[in-house]
Amino acid sequence: MSKKSPSASAEFSVREFFARFPDEQACLEHIMAVRFGGTKMDCPSCGVESQFHKLRDRRVFACPECLHQIAPTANTILHDTRTPLVSWFYAMYLFCTTRHGVSGKELQRQLGVTYKTAYRIGQHIRILMSKAQGFDALLAGHIELDEAYVGGRRSGGKRGRGAPGKTIVMGLAERGGRMKAVVIPNVKKDTLRDVVLDNVEPGSVVSTDELYSYNLLTGDGFTHGAVKHGRKEYAFYDYRAGETFHVNTVEGFWKLFKASVRSTHVQISGKHMQRYLDEFTFRATHRGRVNGMFDLLVGAL
Repeated sequence: MSKKSPSASAEFSVREFFARFPDEQACLEHIMAVRFGGTKMDCPSCGVESQFHKLRDRRVFACPECLHQIAPTANTILHDTRTPLVSWFYAMYLFCTTRHGVSGKELQRQLGVTYKTAYRIGQHIRILMSKAQGFDALLAGHIELDEAYVGGRRSGGKRGRGAPGKTIVMGLAERGGRMKAVVIPNVKKDTLRDVVLDNVEPGSVVSTDELYSYNLLTGDGFTHGAVKHGRKEYAFYDYRAGETFHVNTVEGFWKLFKASVRSTHVQISGKHMQRYLDEFTFRATHRGRVNGMFDLLVGAL
């Protein structure tokens, strides 16, 4: 059986999306299925198993026996929203299927809403992505670490480490698995050590570049290998550890993220940077399952 091309159509196409969610009723039933297991359930009030029915002109389902009501959007970002649920679902779909993110102006054009509404929807979806990450478990196996400097364009001046006006971010990529990125205040040894200890399982294999601050890792029980980019070394095999050390995965993530900032968002303030990092790491972690990614967001409502 031939392997699906990475450039093939997404498993959740636009046609499939609108066939699945053509109207408000379909969106509400899906939220009921995710949050309450469906519309057929044991009524929490009378205890009778019943088929709950939607009330006309209200986002509420009622028990036919005792008329107990359940509002599937209660205590979610969709509570009392005047924006159609299909528009919210389509915005979530766009966030799941894009590689470079979705700007507020793009949401404004796609949804036919004001920019203020589009911006608010986008920020709420990024918060959902952060909630849906599920990073209770520590990263394990072979972990790549790399820090980056993200900010607006500057003509002249210092570039790279130490460049002024940039937000410092650190990425952690689990080989073949999950990914996380966090905003950090500096690249000092204690700062990097805290991030690693908070997010990486003790005893893991860790790849970094030659930044001196990473020298702490061996003393903390990690198997550490550092590639020396200054000598144009980008990968090497350590026969003693039986591991190939490189940071190509996390560097590829930073390349995509920075290109997206330049092209889609133009610039991101340090105040909101963590939300955008959570958005991109969510997609990177679940990139193999677009349909599942969408349902994770609905589940995080």
